[in-house]
Amino acid sequence: MNLAQLLARSARLGPGRPALAVGRTVIRSYGELARRTAGLATSLRKKFNLAAGDRVALAMRNCPEFYEVLFACWHAGLAAVPMNAKLHAREFAYILENSGARLAFVTPDLESVVPAGISVSSADFGRLFDDTPDIPAEVGPDDPAWLFYTSGTTGMPKGATLTHRNLLFMTQAYFADIDKLGPGDSILHAAPLSHGSGLYGLAHFAAGALNVLPEAGHFEPDEIFGLLEAWPNVSFFAAPTMIVRLLASPAARAPRNLKTITYGGAPMYVADSLRAIELFGPRLYQLYGQGESPMTITGLTQAMHAARHKLESCGVARLGVEVRILDDDDAELPPGEAGEIVARSDCVMAGYWNDPQASARTLRGGWLHTGDVGSLDEEGFLTLKDRSKDLIISGGANIYPREIEEVLLRHPAVAECSVVGRPHPEWGEEVVAFVVAREGVLPQDLDALCLDNIARFKRPREYRFVRALPKNNYGKVLKTELRRQLSLAPRASDMAE
Repeated sequence: MNLAQLLARSARLGPGRPALAVGRTVIRSYGELARRTAGLATSLRKKFNLAAGDRVALAMRNCPEFYEVLFACWHAGLAAVPMNAKLHAREFAYILENSGARLAFVTPDLESVVPAGISVSSADFGRLFDDTPDIPAEVGPDDPAWLFYTSGTTGMPKGATLTHRNLLFMTQAYFADIDKLGPGDSILHAAPLSHGSGLYGLAHFAAGALNVLPEAGHFEPDEIFGLLEAWPNVSFFAAPTMIVRLLASPAARAPRNLKTITYGGAPMYVADSLRAIELFGPRLYQLYGQGESPMTITGLTQAMHAARHKLESCGVARLGVEVRILDDDDAELPPGEAGEIVARSDCVMAGYWNDPQASARTLRGGWLHTGDVGSLDEEGFLTLKDRSKDLIISGGANIYPREIEEVLLRHPAVAECSVVGRPHPEWGEEVVAFVVAREGVLPQDLDALCLDNIARFKRPREYRFVRALPKNNYGKVLKTELRRQLSLAPRASDMAE
């Protein structure tokens, strides 16, 4: 089934129901939203000569037009390529080229970094809704719907090809495992629509519920608490760092209309989980997933949060999902033993866009090989032992060290470097770079190099200049030793104080 039918069905059942709101104001009913997306879909096909399967990129901060473009793409039989609004211009350019996007839509703040994009605030964009609406295109369940670009260990983003089948399975799993939804429910999009929050909007559109966007356009705890009280039965998706910020806010209170907080992207410390449960009550649902199996591998339910000893786990396999732990030879390990986490379900991607070798490696044996290390207990509860080897998770965003290392090594005075993550009380982890370089290189020189090539949130927060990097007998850098050194030495900012 074409995912555009999720919106079309809700529009038929309740055309006057509110579909989209900004702050405290409803701006689109279901009937109006469905008409606009159908008209835009017609324009995409006729005015831009786009054919079934063509890709359309979305470089947007959270705004109502995101969902209009997204559903219009599906209505027209196209594949959407939502991109993280925080990316660097070169990263946008790479994704646009790699995906072969025929068209891009941008919010005004990103016009300069995606110059070929059509601004959603322009008069030209407004005129695209004038075409006569048509019925949704016929698509196959395994046709691409969403190319989810996620950083890879090679340092270059890979496009996880998510099909209509994948996202419909994810939507149905939401109803089965997390919440029952109806027209009287709401979701507050406090996190980027290009990632988890945008994906979970699909379940709410399918149920005829209301999708609410903060007026500030970004995560602001004061506004979030206010909106949680302004709308009925509100749920939202958040990274653990966002929940920590809510708990620390002077505005922190128990919202009377809160239904569910779904959190993921990184484990949450048990102490923070307990604080969140104390403030919000039994309304937390933890998920473990990846872009390659969007939001849907394991889950720790609201009821499971009541058992303190389970808070260190990521819960159990979602309905319709199989999870195993394999050794280095891809043999299954018994309960309690740590190995690579693999998963199998209709939510697992079709493969990486135009990368058959990486697809075969990641999907070998019919299982998604996550690269994460964990163990299953006798009851099937999954505990993460380590994220994808050297992956850094800061503020819920995945940062692969090699991508940063490759940029730093472009500096002629840098001989070697190694990037690791260090625990941070607010962001989960922060990036630290160990650098072997000739004299005269300053941190600001390396900062400038990073800011010219990668997103700001990926740049190191500290540079440690060393004579040599610790290595094993095979010449491989021992990142475990670097992390140990960080645990024994204070931050530069702490020493300055």
